[in-house]
Amino acid sequence: MKKGILSILLLFITNIIFAQVATVSSPDGKLKLDIFLEEGQPKYSVEYDGKTALEKSPLGLLTNEGDFSKNLTFKEQTVEQVEKKYTQDKIKKSDIHYVANKLTSSFEDEKQRGLSIVFQVSNNDIAFRYELPAWGERRAVVIEEEATGFKFPEYTTTFLSNMMGAMGAFARTSPSYESGYTNDEPVGKGTYGNLGYVFPGLFRLGNDNWVLLSETGVSSQYNASHLSDGTKDGLYHIQYPHLNQNNGFGSRGAQISLPGVTPWRTITVGNTLKPIVETTIAFDVVEPLYQPSQEYKFGRGTWSWIVWQDQSMNWDDQVKYIDFAADMGYEYILIDALWDANIGYEKMEELIDYAHSKNVDVFLWYNSNGAFNDAPQGPRNRMSTSIARKEEMKWLQKIGVKGLKVDFFGGDKQETMRFYEDILSDANDYGLMIIFHGCTLPRGWERMYPNFVGSEAVLASEMLIFSQDVREKEAFYATLHPFIRNTVGTMEFGGVFMNKFLNRGNTRGQERLTTDVFQIATGILFQSPVQMFALTPNNLTDAEGFLMDFMKDIPTTWNETLYIDGYPGKYTVIARRNGDNWYIAGVNAMEEAIELQLDLPMLKGEKVNIYNDNNKKEPTLINHTIKKDGSYKVTIQPNGGFVIKQ
Repeated sequence: MKKGILSILLLFITNIIFAQVATVSSPDGKLKLDIFLEEGQPKYSVEYDGKTALEKSPLGLLTNEGDFSKNLTFKEQTVEQVEKKYTQDKIKKSDIHYVANKLTSSFEDEKQRGLSIVFQVSNNDIAFRYELPAWGERRAVVIEEEATGFKFPEYTTTFLSNMMGAMGAFARTSPSYESGYTNDEPVGKGTYGNLGYVFPGLFRLGNDNWVLLSETGVSSQYNASHLSDGTKDGLYHIQYPHLNQNNGFGSRGAQISLPGVTPWRTITVGNTLKPIVETTIAFDVVEPLYQPSQEYKFGRGTWSWIVWQDQSMNWDDQVKYIDFAADMGYEYILIDALWDANIGYEKMEELIDYAHSKNVDVFLWYNSNGAFNDAPQGPRNRMSTSIARKEEMKWLQKIGVKGLKVDFFGGDKQETMRFYEDILSDANDYGLMIIFHGCTLPRGWERMYPNFVGSEAVLASEMLIFSQDVREKEAFYATLHPFIRNTVGTMEFGGVFMNKFLNRGNTRGQERLTTDVFQIATGILFQSPVQMFALTPNNLTDAEGFLMDFMKDIPTTWNETLYIDGYPGKYTVIARRNGDNWYIAGVNAMEEAIELQLDLPMLKGEKVNIYNDNNKKEPTLINHTIKKDGSYKVTIQPNGGFVIKQ
C-alpha cells in the first residue's frame, strides 16, 4: 500500500518538475508550439504537420541582475490573436496580411522578478522574444548572454554560412557576412575557431521539413546575434558578438531600459521550400521607427568600380558611366571609393550637375570608418561622428545626391547597431537613401527604416572579380541565396555581368564561367529595391542586343514572389510579379543540363518571351504561348539559366 502511494507521489512530483505549461498553434492548425518547465528551466518544442521541427530547446536570459534561464516558476499565460495588414514597396511582396496566435508565458525567478516569453505563431512562421518588466526600482539591465537554443533531430542537414573572425580580412574590416556555406552537411560539424554561423540558417530535416532560422527587429536598442556551432545531437544556441569585434570596443551584450524587449527570433517551417521563399515574417513583427522625410525613388544603376576598379575613379570614366546609365534608361549611377581624392569635392558638384542633365541621379560611396579598422579608402571620417556626418549630408542634399553607399562596418555589437541607426536616421533628415556594404544582415530594416534600400551581407559580385574559387562556385551560391540570405532581407549583390572576362579589357583574365542568360536570371532572382548592375559601356555593342534590351526594362521592385522549384546548391526557380507582369527565373548549378516540368498557373495561355541557353550555351530568345494548363517544360544548361517574361 505504501509502495503504491509512493509511486503516485513520485509521478505527481515528476509531472510538476517536467510540466508542459502552455501550447499554441497557427491559425491553420499545422504549426504547433509547446512550452515546458523542466526543473525550473523553460523549454519549447515545435511540430509541423505532425512531424518534429524542433525538439525540446532551451529558453532564457543571463543578465547582470541574475540568471533567468533556471530556477524559474511559471505564473500565467495569455493567448490572443494578432492581425494586421500593411504595404511595403521594397521587399518581395507589396501587400501583406499577417494573422497569428500570440502566446505570452510569464515566469518569475526566486526573487519574484518577472520574465515573459512571447510567441507569435502564424501559418509556417514563429516569432518570439523576451519581455522584461521593471523590477521594483530597477529600470535598467544588461543582457549578457542567452540560453536560447534550437535543437534539431540528429538526422538534420545544414546550409549555413560561418561567422568571420573579428579584425581580419582586408584592412581588419571583418566580420562582414561574406563567407561560403555548408552544403547539406550533418548537424554538429563545427566551424573553424568556434565562431558559429550567421543568420539566416537553413536546415533540412530529412524528408519531413525545412526550417529557416533568423532574427529581426534589431535596432540601436540591442546587439545582433548569430548561431553557435552545433552539437552532434543537433543543438544550436544564440551567440552574441565576439568581444574582439569593433577593435575590442563595446560590450558583446545589450544594455536595455526596463521595461524592455529583445529582438524577435524567427522560425519558418514547411514541408517544402515554398514557405521559406515566400515568408515575410522579418517584416510582419516590426514597425517603422520614423516617417520618411520624402518619397524615395527606387531603381537601377551603373557603377564603374565593379569591373573597371579603382583606376576608373576619374572624371572621364564617370562621365562614360553617366552616359551609359542614360542610354540604359537607368535612374542612378554609383560613384564608388576614392572620388574625394581623384575627382574632388568641387568637381564632384560639376559631375553631379552633368548627371542631372542626363536625367541620372547619384549615389556616392563613403567609408564608415573613424576608429575601428584600417580601411584607407576615402572619403573617411565623414560618417563616423554626428557633427561631421550632418555637415556632409547637408552638402550632399544641397548638390542633389540621392543616396549613399556606406562601407566597412565593425561587427554586430550594440555599439555598431547604434551606428547603423544613426546613419539611417540622419540620412532621412537630409532626404538620402542608404545602402550598406561590408556589413551585417539587415534585420527587418526595410520596414523599420524608410530610407534603407539595401545591404550587401553576402559573398557578392566583387568576389567574382577577386577569387577564382568564387567564380567556379557562382552558380552554386546563386541557387542558395533565394532560399537563405535573400529570403529575409534585400540583397544588394551588384551583379549581372555581360563581360566575358571580368575586367576592363574583356579579352583575357578573370573568365566568367556562367552564361549570359544565367546573368540576367540573377537580376530577377536577387532582390533589392536599388540594384547597381555590373554592366559596362562596351556591353552596348559587344553583348547580345536582346539581352541588353531585357536589362533596360528590368524592374527592381516586386508585388509578389512565389517559389516554383529548386533545391539549395543544385538549382532554383523563382517567380516574381511587377505590376501585371510575371518574371520566372531559374539557374542550374549542377554539372549536367536539367529538364524541369514547371507549373505556372499565373501564365495559363499567356504569350511570353523566353530567354534560354542552347546546348552550346549561347543565348536565345523565343516567343511562346504557355499551355492552357499552365505547364511548361524547360531545359537549363549547367552554369546556365532561363527567364520567362510576360
